[in-house]
Amino acid sequence: MISTSILTGDSLRQRLERAIAFAARQLRATLKTWTPDRPAPVHTRAGKWYRPRELWTDWTPGFYAGQMWILHQITREPSWRAEAERFSRKLEPRRFDRDVHDLGFIFLSSYGRWHDLLEAGDPQKDRVRDILVTAGTVQSFRWNGCGSHGFLYSFNGPQSLFVDILMNVRLLFWAARHGAPAEVHRRALEHCRTTARYLVRKSGSGLGEEDGRVAHEAIFNAESGRGEFRCLSTQQGYSPFTCWARGLAWALYGFAEAFRYSGEEEFLETAERCARYYLKRTPADGVPYWDYGAPQIPNEPKDSSAAAIAACSLRLLAEATRDPALASECRQAAARILETLAGEEYLAEGHAGEEGILLHGVYHRPRGWGVDASTMWGDYFFLEAIEGALNSLPS
Repeated sequence: MISTSILTGDSLRQRLERAIAFAARQLRATLKTWTPDRPAPVHTRAGKWYRPRELWTDWTPGFYAGQMWILHQITREPSWRAEAERFSRKLEPRRFDRDVHDLGFIFLSSYGRWHDLLEAGDPQKDRVRDILVTAGTVQSFRWNGCGSHGFLYSFNGPQSLFVDILMNVRLLFWAARHGAPAEVHRRALEHCRTTARYLVRKSGSGLGEEDGRVAHEAIFNAESGRGEFRCLSTQQGYSPFTCWARGLAWALYGFAEAFRYSGEEEFLETAERCARYYLKRTPADGVPYWDYGAPQIPNEPKDSSAAAIAACSLRLLAEATRDPALASECRQAAARILETLAGEEYLAEGHAGEEGILLHGVYHRPRGWGVDASTMWGDYFFLEAIEGALNSLPS
């Protein structure tokens, strides 16, 4: 169970401001090598940023631009905005990409942040909005409506529902609010309901199961007119019947956001179940092992990227839940996670040869990709969590 943060508000603020200053130095150095004419890196290898020659899926470049947007938002330095715009523009053609389920990751962290900074009446705001609406609409085309429970399918094919896609459904909700067809909103709602029904444990007995446990993947019959659920599966977890830590964090974040956009109580209740699982089962420092069912715990890698996502998610849920005790526990846990991640063990400051910001992340443990590494999404959500914390801590 996660312990309470030992730092006072002032002490935590100082630690987070130091982390931001370090992050800015690291990112400035990265920009010298990973320029806009190159594809974005994915994770570090032996401390150096690395992009595999053959990608499973190209889902991370928005996090690179997004880090620049966050640093601009926190520091107000114009140079960060100039870099953020430069790196965001190169992503614009991806709005038509129908081969990935990751357009929310790519565009909300880049163009979404850009849109939020533009003043009403700025003609550029309309262009940025249209790019986001297009991306959200295109993402909605990945639709499996064969059965009674439709969903946006993963890059594995129409039979495959990933928990990760919740983070991309946010883009459909956003697009529907800003002019996309009503069908885009309907699909977003149905996808969230299907995910809650099949991937998040709710009640009843089962082998090794507990309320709030999240499965990574569900497989359905993709034959027209069928669509029935077949089985659980996983790509990045230890097994279909254990809880992959980053998948749990995606679910917690995604359902909290789905509730914010839709007001559907089911989504709030699902986010609360995921949060209780995280709060109960995660080690005292707030950083989970890469899978809660990995067989060699405590001799398994931890995943700091999952912790960074969870810190963002717990703050969102604390603002949404009507349970004062849970809200308090979420806020305390988010602070504890940030205290840990901004400390000596996880912050790359003082670790020679490390080009990332946040150490000890995991990309794909079963395949051995990016294990005990810095990751683009880990660094991004770490900065997002710091941004939220600095906005809420006393000045």
